[in-house]
Amino acid sequence: MNDPVLLLDGASMWFRSYFGVPSSIKAPDGRPVNAVRGFLDSIATLVTRERPRRLVVCRDDDWRPQWRVDLVPSYKAHRVEQPQPDGLPDVEEVPDDLTPQVEMIMDLLDAFGIVTAGAPGFEADDVLGTLATREQHDPVVVVSGDRDLLQLVRDEPAPAVRVLYIGRGLAKATKFGPAEVSETYGVPVDRAGPAYAELALLRGDPSDGLPGVPGIGEKTATTLLAQHGSLRGIQAAAEDPKSSLSKAHRAKLLAAADYVAAAEPVVRVATDAPVTLSGATDELPLAAKDPARVAELAAAYGVASSISRLQSALDLLPNP
Repeated sequence: MNDPVLLLDGASMWFRSYFGVPSSIKAPDGRPVNAVRGFLDSIATLVTRERPRRLVVCRDDDWRPQWRVDLVPSYKAHRVEQPQPDGLPDVEEVPDDLTPQVEMIMDLLDAFGIVTAGAPGFEADDVLGTLATREQHDPVVVVSGDRDLLQLVRDEPAPAVRVLYIGRGLAKATKFGPAEVSETYGVPVDRAGPAYAELALLRGDPSDGLPGVPGIGEKTATTLLAQHGSLRGIQAAAEDPKSSLSKAHRAKLLAAADYVAAAEPVVRVATDAPVTLSGATDELPLAAKDPARVAELAAAYGVASSISRLQSALDLLPNP
């Protein structure tokens, strides 16, 4: 089996590092660097565990794309810091101490030669989905604390895609493939990834401002998917008075038909976003591209020990 390509949900990881590492961790000049240290240590741990030859940190270039808001206006609306004047982008609430740390992380990744990827008008989920779908050679491991990415799991067509879910922390990370998604959420194993997206669409997701189909919770949605195989099968049953679907469920689904049509492309991760990489290759460097710059930044930020841990993890990888 080929070595995997690791696709990291950057924002998910540095948010978790920010809240998981004590804020008392500071640079020599007093700036907080808890997210920087936690993020670098997480990459070192992932490299040691997964032994990838390729790695991409995926960016949130647009955390609330307008095309999704146009379809479902409530999408992430509760995360908007303040109502914005027309023509200005929404602003997600981000801790004041985190934003400058993201810039530090970007500087360190660039100096080390670890590539990032983004797409204008798309979220990190879409970047991850596009790169995972585009991959034709190596197995893919998507690393995120966002369950939405479970819709990407697959065995076929090869290469396989797995999601390493870190929502409970990296130490308790769980790797999901189609079998694990099916077992955990009760969706059909033969189409576990797409079925998970359909489950999320039906039940809704308050954290993203998606109400779902009123009266259809997770248990009911799981049962309907098991009985009818897919969202299309459920919709066909709702439109057929002779189907086995109960009158109550039929009425709820038909009443929400417009919402389902609008929300489906919002819930599904894009797989054709215009993704570009920050460098020429996603090959994981075995040593820093610009060691003098890395040393300078590490000293300024007080994260030399984390850089050393990352380098030690890379030293364990075989030479090409």
